[in-house]
Amino acid sequence: MQRKTAADFDQELLILFDAYVHGGIDRRGFLDRAQKFAVGGVTASMLLASLSPNFAAAQVVPKDDKRIKTEMLSYASPAGSGTMKGYLAMPANTSGKLPGVLVVHENRGVNPHIEDIARRLALDNFIAFAPDALAPLGGYPGDEDKARDLFAKLDQAKTREDFMAAAKVLKERPECSGKYGSVGFCYGGGMVHFLSTRLPDLGAGVPFYGNHPAAEDAARVKAPLLIHFAGVDERINAAWPGYEAALKAAGARYAAHQYPGTQHGFNNDTTPRFDAAAAKLAWERTLAFFNQNLRA
Repeated sequence: MQRKTAADFDQELLILFDAYVHGGIDRRGFLDRAQKFAVGGVTASMLLASLSPNFAAAQVVPKDDKRIKTEMLSYASPAGSGTMKGYLAMPANTSGKLPGVLVVHENRGVNPHIEDIARRLALDNFIAFAPDALAPLGGYPGDEDKARDLFAKLDQAKTREDFMAAAKVLKERPECSGKYGSVGFCYGGGMVHFLSTRLPDLGAGVPFYGNHPAAEDAARVKAPLLIHFAGVDERINAAWPGYEAALKAAGARYAAHQYPGTQHGFNNDTTPRFDAAAAKLAWERTLAFFNQNLRA
């Protein structure tokens, strides 16, 4: 069966799904409001299922790929949640030290898609580390709805400390050159922006459609930024002009790309919001940016 794309759904339904994904409405609220789009024998529940992630169909690098090695790593976060966990991926055979990339998930923790992103980076000769913000609550629960519910219970002040601690862990790994960057998606894009205002040794930041910091924080950005935006994403895009002006005033190094016609989440190949052409271009730009800024 041919895979559905965003073009197969009404834009109002896609905006409704975005609100559901980000906690603006609950499952019942989505189903009630999606009912008007349920025609021709399709139910609202079927619409939700077709919009939701299919991890197996989208996997790019198998878990047992012999070219890489992975582990779930525990690490200390004394100013945050205490003990944390993250998914570590690196090439199986390395010669010399490699740059690191901190991978920051969406608002569901380290699900199979984020693990796959880390493995992709490992194949491109990076040490990839994906901390799971949900570790203090038992980790990613294997269910996206449950994960979002858990996410809302996190102490975000502690979670920010957990990601800063993870950056230090990555930088100090024996396999790491000491140069590291960060890439994040949605919630993770916002976290990359935050880290760029707090970590003076961050070598490169790549936020995908993430919330922006307060304008006054732009003066603290030292890392070069490569910022990706969806074309149809008013919730995120509305704040960009103000933050861009602040970055310019601060003399920050940044490049921003908006991908016309794409939806929030366009890089996530597990859902119909995925846009193959835009995701390919954005990822090529991301890898080139990391190679330019993180390799000696």
